[in-house]
This record gives sequence, structure tokens and C-alpha cells, in this order.
Amino acid sequence: MQIIKDKEIIEDHWQHIADDPIPPEGCITVSLNRWKAEKDRLIARDGGEIGLRVSTEDSLDEIADDLKHFQLIALGFPTFTDGRTFSFARLLRERYHFQGELRVIGDFLPDQVFFLSRVGVNAFEFDETTDLNDALSALNTFTVAYQAAADEAEPPYRRSLSKPTEGDASM
Repeated sequence: MQIIKDKEIIEDHWQHIADDPIPPEGCITVSLNRWKAEKDRLIARDGGEIGLRVSTEDSLDEIADDLKHFQLIALGFPTFTDGRTFSFARLLRERYHFQGELRVIGDFLPDQVFFLSRVGVNAFEFDETTDLNDALSALNTFTVAYQAAADEAEPPYRRSLSKPTEGDASM
């Protein structure tokens, strides 16, 4: 399966594991409930990276101390009209300083990828009916964003596009 990650279409190497047996090797994501139940076993697993699937019903405070164990956090989008996923992404990047892959999965639209990228999402897992090239082009919908966000800490009016030099007459 292909996904969009860091503004490129790539092959996804992660497996979302439900209540299935955990494979000995490979990169896997588990639900928060499974993480809580099998945390020590999952941390001790040597066969690949671990990711966490978070739903909008979960509490980020519950995982704050465990973020160092995850290379990926997959945020579930229950419906494209549910804005909590945007808030979760921004909190993970700005409050909890999560540096790994932040992916959205579920019921979201290509029209939302630009705004999701602004709050810190860097990977998008669509269903098989979505044209990934169209979704990828949506990341370039706007060339300038006026608000500060996870992808740009300074608004344009605070960024100096051209700093005057010593010999500049306008100084």
C-alpha cells in the first residue's frame, strides 16, 4: 500500500495490528488499549519499530510519558467533520514535542491535507479509492500561510524576508 509521507508518495511498511498475534518482525502499530495491556512486552520486542494508533476518544495525557517508545503515531479520523484530530496533532507536536511520524488514518479528505500538515501531520494514509497524486498536490494549495503553526513558528510579519545590510540607505 502507498501513502503520502513528507510530501512524497512512498510504499508503507507499517502493519496495523488489532488483536492479532504480534509478528516477530516488522514495524507495527497497536491501539492504546493494547499498548496499556502489553506495554512491557511491546517495549522488549526486538523485531521492528512500534507505533501507536490513537482515536479521538483517547487521552493524550495517558501517553505523554510513553512517546519516546513510538516512531509513529497514527491519529484516527472518525469522520471528516471531526476537528479533534487537528487538535491532537498540534498538541503532540507543540506541547508533547513528538518528533516521529505523525500520520492520519480514517475518514478525511484530500482537501484537508494542507491544513493537517500545518498542525504537524507529515503522513497521510488514504483508502484505496483516493488518487494520491491529487492528494499530494493539495499540500501545495497555498504558498503563504499568515498564521503561525506547527510547520512554521513565525508568522510572515515577524519573518524578515530581506535583512538590510550595513550599507543599505534604508537603515
